[in-house]
Amino acid sequence: MNEPTAYGRPAGHTTTGVEVYTPTPIAPAHTTPLVPVQPGAIPSVASVVLPDGRVVTGYAINSAQPEPLAAKPLVSRAAVNVALGGVGFLAVCGGLLLLTTFITALTALITQLITLAAVIFGGYVAVQIFKPSEAKSGNTFHIRKAVFKRNHFNG
Repeated sequence: MNEPTAYGRPAGHTTTGVEVYTPTPIAPAHTTPLVPVQPGAIPSVASVVLPDGRVVTGYAINSAQPEPLAAKPLVSRAAVNVALGGVGFLAVCGGLLLLTTFITALTALITQLITLAAVIFGGYVAVQIFKPSEAKSGNTFHIRKAVFKRNHFNG
């Protein structure tokens, strides 16, 4: 049986030659030299003492600060919309109430004008009928009883 050796290969295993390929870098089409750029401000170095006594030193990384939350309004937007809707509804109801009041008043005025015209016209007619006649003018007709006998007029 083939027992493994210290390197994990079976005991009668022979090693063959190994070919090593090294890649050649591809040169870029344009070569621009890299220029080191200094940071605008030198970051501060911070040291932190861990609970077990070790000291860790490194650059402090400024974490991205979230934008401050907008101040929450005292009253929600939905409540404001409901209140504005109520105000609009009350304005419409008030306008409709005024409109119905105006129509009622106009109807009463027209009724009173018609009644007044009827009284004035009726009074004028009554005065014309019942006034005493001073001088009779015009034609006077005497009406007597006419008799028809056997389709013959006896007048």
